[in-house]
Amino acid sequence: MDGTAKVAMVTGAGTGIGRAAALALLEAGYAVVLAGRRREPLEETARSAPAGAHTLVVPADVSDPAAVKALFAATKDAFGRLDVLFNNAGIGAPAIPLEDLSWDQWRAVVDTNLTGAFLCTQEAFRLMKAQTPRGGRIINNGSISAHAPRPHSAPYTATKHAITGLTKSTSLDGRRYDIACGQIDIGNAATDMTARMEAGVPQADGSMRPEPRMDLVHVARAVVYMASLPLDANVQFLTVMATKMPFIGRG
Repeated sequence: MDGTAKVAMVTGAGTGIGRAAALALLEAGYAVVLAGRRREPLEETARSAPAGAHTLVVPADVSDPAAVKALFAATKDAFGRLDVLFNNAGIGAPAIPLEDLSWDQWRAVVDTNLTGAFLCTQEAFRLMKAQTPRGGRIINNGSISAHAPRPHSAPYTATKHAITGLTKSTSLDGRRYDIACGQIDIGNAATDMTARMEAGVPQADGSMRPEPRMDLVHVARAVVYMASLPLDANVQFLTVMATKMPFIGRG
């Protein structure tokens, strides 16, 4: 690998937004660590990389502190540093009334979406503070749900609101170490998770209506833009969404 190439890590890199962002970073010349729970989708992402690109596949459950430590140790061993972390891994709970959710369903979302992002941020701090040149950038996937809930989305919405707090704290605590942190809030990107929107999804007024989606390429380009800034500049919050999705105003 070219010693001047920057190194990025993407969690949840096997599918959807994570895969699109990882491939866009590879196209932009980054070496990319592909992290996620399942090896097969990660390896499929790696096979889709442009010729000559440098990837490292590391299966890891971000909710497991030991797995996160091993992930960052493997990154340091392979590349010697980390310039960008995209905290993207996330899951949802069944769309059922909050009083019917189980403790296990709640905890699974909190452990992955919030604790996982914290654990990766913590290890990124340790690596970015110690490397030369010092510093780096952390990008958190916040989602439109960091601002407004969908019906029956308490666990997901609560964790995404919490990601906003983590982003702000990370930005503040990272300043002295040249670590920048920003958040991308994504609305209705065309992934497998949002495929059902074209047939109709529950609305706040109780109705079922189809919602427009946008091409993943727009999200990927936004992540690369945020990652590419010099460390004396930062996109603190960026929202990229399907223009006509029901979010602004009352729908």
